[in-house]
Amino acid sequence: MKKHFLAFDLGASSGRGIIGTLEDGKLALQEIHRFENGLKNINGSFFWDFPSLVEEIKKGIGKAFEVTRDISAIAIDTWGVDYVLFDRDTKEVKALPYHYRDERTLKYLDEIWSKISKDEIYKRTGIQFMPFNTLYQLYAHMKEKPEDLENAVFLHIPDALAYMIGGDFTTEYTDASTGNLLNPYTHEWDWEIIDTLGLPRDIFPKIVEPATLGGTLSTELQQKYGVGAIPIVKVGTHDTASAVLAVPAADGDDFAYISCGTWALLGAELNAPSLDVSAQTFTNEGGVGQTIRYLTNIMGCWLLQETRRDFIAKGRKISFSEMGELSKAAEPLKYLINPNDSFFTAPENMISRVKEFAAMHGQNGSAMSDGEVIRAIHDSLGLCFRVKLTELGKILGKNYKVLNIIGGGTQDDILMQSAADAGNITVVAGPIEATAIGNILAQAMACKVVANISEARKIVRDSFDVVTYTPSQANRNKYDEAFEKFIKF
Repeated sequence: MKKHFLAFDLGASSGRGIIGTLEDGKLALQEIHRFENGLKNINGSFFWDFPSLVEEIKKGIGKAFEVTRDISAIAIDTWGVDYVLFDRDTKEVKALPYHYRDERTLKYLDEIWSKISKDEIYKRTGIQFMPFNTLYQLYAHMKEKPEDLENAVFLHIPDALAYMIGGDFTTEYTDASTGNLLNPYTHEWDWEIIDTLGLPRDIFPKIVEPATLGGTLSTELQQKYGVGAIPIVKVGTHDTASAVLAVPAADGDDFAYISCGTWALLGAELNAPSLDVSAQTFTNEGGVGQTIRYLTNIMGCWLLQETRRDFIAKGRKISFSEMGELSKAAEPLKYLINPNDSFFTAPENMISRVKEFAAMHGQNGSAMSDGEVIRAIHDSLGLCFRVKLTELGKILGKNYKVLNIIGGGTQDDILMQSAADAGNITVVAGPIEATAIGNILAQAMACKVVANISEARKIVRDSFDVVTYTPSQANRNKYDEAFEKFIKF
């Protein structure tokens, strides 16, 4: 029987509405809506335009019903850590949600760690320190705008968006797990951390598991489109949780993956958290089916996105494919940067940042051509993937022979070949729309159309092509020499 599911997948720069049609063990996708997303700079602080995102979701629902009125469920996934504050009584939005790249948290790190150490936070939550994790955001919010937290409850972004179209007032585990505030064994809030920091307990909502039902389409939208109470599903609402569900691995495969988009999340799927304090660059985020996404954050395609934005701001209209051609024409490994350096975290002026970083590390950055800037990003990301994959293997006692890369970044063939060459590893790239695929398959699991993760991944293998990149041996020594240089950054 043919089933249609509507997935909304929102990233840092854009969002999409996609209908997934599941029939005879195969999944087909149809994009029906695409919209821009990005930060808003208001008086020097960064926010998300939440009202605009809500309207785009509603617009996408309308477009979906123009394609088919037979929709079995709807679900939303987004990035992690960020949240929306609601009035506890009226359930109205109290303020625009902060963007995770807002730097207000930085001034409070030492104050937080004087109350509870960084090591203790990791031992309790298993989450890699990032200054924008929800713990640090809420503490900064409490210090600077305590009135926002009065009589308030927060929902993480995907749950807040779902609530605005009829979803229930809960937050889903995989997204909530990213914020340094959850116990990775119980999947509940860590009240000891919360109390130690003086955060008000009553702002924290109930947590629910992924692939479960979470409300129905609002009466307003039912009446507007003449449809019934379509279920809203809590999928793996963190986009990486959905993406990892779509890794085309067979049962028993011991695989490493990168979910490659604005961020590149490199890791492995575990059945239980790994809380070794000596491995704090890796994080234990929640996955679908009681799994753990043991992974580390790498800056990812953010550097390429910001480089393109620089070009456009300077009046040069350029596509990502044109950037790829410039990179391909440049000499490999001539310049290197550390993509994960905090120097590259903030938006704007990425081309200048790349040149300045190169200059600070003994390279003639001022002489870099546009193609050399892009090539430096490609080569350095490939080397960074190698560093982190090596670390992962040592921590888990594994020697990975294949690296599965999923997500939008797989369309960048220069980056995929760089990952293979730098790591001397076979790269299997695809599917591109992994996050939407995982979102849809988790909906199907919640609706009892797909039985489990094993069946979901078989559907992925049967439905979508992948591209295999093999490492070139021609420049093996050159890549090994570059690796030794890179790890000193």
